Amino acid sequence: MARGGINKAVVEQARQALLGRGVYPSIDAVRVELGNTGSKTTIARCLKELDTQTPREATSRERMSGELKALVEGLLDRLAEEGAEVVAQAQAEFDRQRAEWEARLEGAEADLKSARLQCDSQQAALTEQSGVLQTTHSSLQTELTRNAKLSQQCQDLERRVEDKERQIQSLEEKHVHARAALEHYREAMKTQREQDQRRHEAQLQQIQLEQRKLQETLVIKQDESTRLNRDNERLLGELRQQARALTDQQEQAQRLATELRAAQMSSAKADGVREQLLEQVTAAKADNLSLQQAVSAAREQLSQAHQHAAALSDELKALRHETLRAKSQATQEATAAAPPDSA
Repeated sequence: MARGGINKAVVEQARQALLGRGVYPSIDAVRVELGNTGSKTTIARCLKELDTQTPREATSRERMSGELKALVEGLLDRLAEEGAEVVAQAQAEFDRQRAEWEARLEGAEADLKSARLQCDSQQAALTEQSGVLQTTHSSLQTELTRNAKLSQQCQDLERRVEDKERQIQSLEEKHVHARAALEHYREAMKTQREQDQRRHEAQLQQIQLEQRKLQETLVIKQDESTRLNRDNERLLGELRQQARALTDQQEQAQRLATELRAAQMSSAKADGVREQLLEQVTAAKADNLSLQQAVSAAREQLSQAHQHAAALSDELKALRHETLRAKSQATQEATAAAPPDSA
């Protein structure tokens, strides 16, 4: 059973105090903040409830992603609405023209009922014209459906282009970072090589100076060899030590040369990484170009569909004109066939 006074409000105060000091509010830390009182089970339950009640703040990246997503969705909705409005207007105009044509056709059939025996051929022509009109209507519906599909394809291609542009931007940023790292590595290796070279030159100069000194000493010792035979062994020992020191210096020079070759190999590897990044950026730009070409082709198909719809509308107008002309001709023939009034 928990001790008296330990509740969620007290735990929340202790948790806020720990967060204010920059300390993670664990169960043990909260219990210490409370003066080593309270049950760990009760403290854990209260902390869990507080965690579930505290909303997680969105990071700047998530907020930015949400804003970009809202902007893209708004643009897509606007594009869809504008496309729907254009299609709706075209459909309304077509329905109005079709209603007008059907009304005129019904009027023509009513007027031609009285002269059906004299206008059998004209009736056959009207029937044929009605079939052509139905075919035209079907073709127009097909083109409208194709127009909607092309619009959807354009939207999909534009989204793919945006995705590719984001990928290219990411690759370019990586390339900039890699280039900066490569330049920094080259500067460091250049500085290291210069330092090693100066150190090596100084060591060579010191060795040469020591060699000259040894040669001078050897000449002197050779001149005095007749009277300094007892010191000959000591001089030979000194010469052996100098020879060992020279050998050590030569080995160190070889190690420096090996380190220099390793540094050159590392620089060559960094150049290879940079070339790979450049190839990736080039490939991404090529994909972006192909996507833009696909979008242009889709827009051209959409323009051709609009032109085809306009041609179908012109054919429909011509059919209406032909029907009116047939009606007028049938009326004239009926009038001419009627018997004249008797005087």
